[in-house]
Amino acid sequence: MKVEEASIQPPELVKIQADDDRVAPEASDEFVCTPHVQQLTRRALAYLEVGYPVHFAGPAGTGKTTLAFHVASQRGRPVSLVHGDDEFGSSDLIGRDAGYRKHKLVDNYIHSVLKTEEEMKSYWVENRLTTSCQKGDTLIYDEFNRSRPEANNVLLSILEEKILNLPQLRVSGEGYINVHPDFRAIFTSNPEEYAGTHKAQDALLDRLITIDVGHYDYETEVEVTRSKSGIPIRDAEAIVNIVREL
Repeated sequence: MKVEEASIQPPELVKIQADDDRVAPEASDEFVCTPHVQQLTRRALAYLEVGYPVHFAGPAGTGKTTLAFHVASQRGRPVSLVHGDDEFGSSDLIGRDAGYRKHKLVDNYIHSVLKTEEEMKSYWVENRLTTSCQKGDTLIYDEFNRSRPEANNVLLSILEEKILNLPQLRVSGEGYINVHPDFRAIFTSNPEEYAGTHKAQDALLDRLITIDVGHYDYETEVEVTRSKSGIPIRDAEAIVNIVREL
């Protein structure tokens, strides 16, 4: 593996509850945290603390997703993870109608009197974006530009007006919910020329603080090489120097 394509070790994900989609990221033993990584982390946290969503953009293999989890873990809030997908629609983010529930009551206690009551309710299943907005989680939308732009339009009002518009099919009947004040979002994306990606709409990009994540500095590359291979630091430095020279 080329050193320039190596990434910092992904964190371990621990579910908060057995039946919960939300996770708590924990750094693995091989996680590399050099001054360069710390600087990126501090910069992203500064934007998140004042309410701006952060967008890590850069080529594949530069550790954008791992960095997003590392930043999210510093907030101390539960994390919900969504992966971009070309088949996504807005319902895959906010939820959908999953059918109907019918209730029928027949009262024939008095034989000469028959009383019947029927009630039918839609059965709504919420997805991770809605849950995150309600509970104030940190949402990580990994490779969001793999989803079609129209599927991501639901994010516009969330990031700008702090309101999530919802269909009237929900059991509670609310047409919208106010976004929890602790809700934050971290996005990652690959370059548009990559296969399977879409051009993100300007309206969404204008709401994000984009941080370009390129290949790491010399010290970080050495630490990544040493951490992944277990070789002495002198050997790791030699490998990085050779690859950089080539």
